[in-house]
Amino acid sequence: MSVKSCSIKRKGCLRESIGRKCGARLSVLLVWLILVSVTKVAAQSERPNIILIYADDLGIGLLGHEGQKIISTPNIDQLARDGIRFQRSYANMLCAPARASLITGLHDAHADPFPISNAGAYVRAEESTLSAIEKSVNEKLPEVSKDQVFMGQVAQGMGYKTAQFGKLEWGFSTTHQQLVRHGWDYYLGYLDHGRAHGFYPPFLFENGKMAHYDGNTLLNAGKSIEPETEASYKERWDKNGKETYSQDIFMQGLLGFIESNKENPFFIYFPTQLPHGPVSIPEIHPDFANDDRLTSIEKEYASMVKMLDDNVGQIVEKLRELNLEENTLVIFTSDNGHEIYYSKEGRIEKPYTNIQTGERFDDHTNKYYSELAGDVFDGNGGQAGMKRSNLEGGIRVPLIIKWPEKIGKGAVSQRLTANYDLLPTIAEITGYSKTFESDGLSFYNELVGEGIEDLQHDFVVYSSFTGPTLITQDGWKLRTILSKNVFELFFLPEDLKEENDLSALHPDKLAALKTALLEACDGDYQNGLYSTRKSQIKLN
Repeated sequence: MSVKSCSIKRKGCLRESIGRKCGARLSVLLVWLILVSVTKVAAQSERPNIILIYADDLGIGLLGHEGQKIISTPNIDQLARDGIRFQRSYANMLCAPARASLITGLHDAHADPFPISNAGAYVRAEESTLSAIEKSVNEKLPEVSKDQVFMGQVAQGMGYKTAQFGKLEWGFSTTHQQLVRHGWDYYLGYLDHGRAHGFYPPFLFENGKMAHYDGNTLLNAGKSIEPETEASYKERWDKNGKETYSQDIFMQGLLGFIESNKENPFFIYFPTQLPHGPVSIPEIHPDFANDDRLTSIEKEYASMVKMLDDNVGQIVEKLRELNLEENTLVIFTSDNGHEIYYSKEGRIEKPYTNIQTGERFDDHTNKYYSELAGDVFDGNGGQAGMKRSNLEGGIRVPLIIKWPEKIGKGAVSQRLTANYDLLPTIAEITGYSKTFESDGLSFYNELVGEGIEDLQHDFVVYSSFTGPTLITQDGWKLRTILSKNVFELFFLPEDLKEENDLSALHPDKLAALKTALLEACDGDYQNGLYSTRKSQIKLN
């Protein structure tokens, strides 16, 4: 018998119609069952290493096995062939709440919002001012409950060496104190998501100290400008002050961490910048140098996706070289849907515009589709909407997991999966047995195929800039535009493009899902309305 060590719910969370109710604490019997389950998992094999690669703004349509025609992604595609891919995997519509949901196991439409800070805290940081900056940020953030459990903390508590590389994971400005609290033994990267929009940082942060890169002299880390013009092209390719590319720094650190921890279990979280823009790349990949289908900036963007794929291959090769591949989970996913960073007048434009009619998309009566917008890559895979939207193109993401010792090759899962399921899943895999509150459900058995069914979500829930959305296990979707009192109802198995609103045809279904969504939002739909003003803590 396999029991989820982490399927309890926080107070006020969604209650599922088959009778699973929110519970604040596990019963003595359930604790005993968990210990039995943990003993079983531990007896099956040594604890696996875990590497979580968290792509940034990687739309599902950018991957070869999902139909991408221009950019080949052989290494990510090989992950899918060697493991399992989830075709109904969801995440938040924006980076900061997505990262918070990921590492807490909670959805982002509760009455108590994630304490997300705004960006800019470290733009002018120096050793002499660093402690004051950190103190200022920490003072503005609420104290974290001692009962709150984070993803890194789960692995750390089970004896794993934990590390994080890249675009760090809390709000738009975070601190050393937060990262330690979240369970990271080691970290290297940005503490400010605003600075992380540049790829040539004069400094990064390594375990509370500033790490300087002398050849990078630009205060904004070399952040380029949009849209594509002659001036922006010249600015991107002016390499003065741009000596060391951030992704190279992170990959060197990550591969070194694997090497130095090959004798003990490790958990690496790699929230890469790629392929988030603005576009920046040291050189155009040979695959695109002579591709007449693409503008220069499209070639550069494609090269960023290609670099990410190459990095995945390098990580797998390092595991193979050290004989760690068989008992290492490699998890590949993305924080949200696709975003355009290669706009050019008359080709594809931002704000998102129907390139044929000149009308701006409104994600309601005039929804974004790649063929109307002019996206040569079809990065959202033919779905409606993009990043920041609660349409499928904004929240449906790739999820691929490889674990040769346990997962059969080439599996495809239709399980309804949320990014907040990853924490409880990792808790079960590592044997973490302490109680904690989570909206997620472990899908361990879905991975290993033991014939034991995992608990299933009746639905998953996310916030957005227009209001919350809900997707059910059987494929119904309720999305909101609260400012217009709009509640759209779609049946995704027959309408993945969200073209046919069925709310008028199915009033009973609409009413039932509205009730469920209201309860998930702790009694107020407004809790699922994200806004920069309401949802972010102002630092200055």
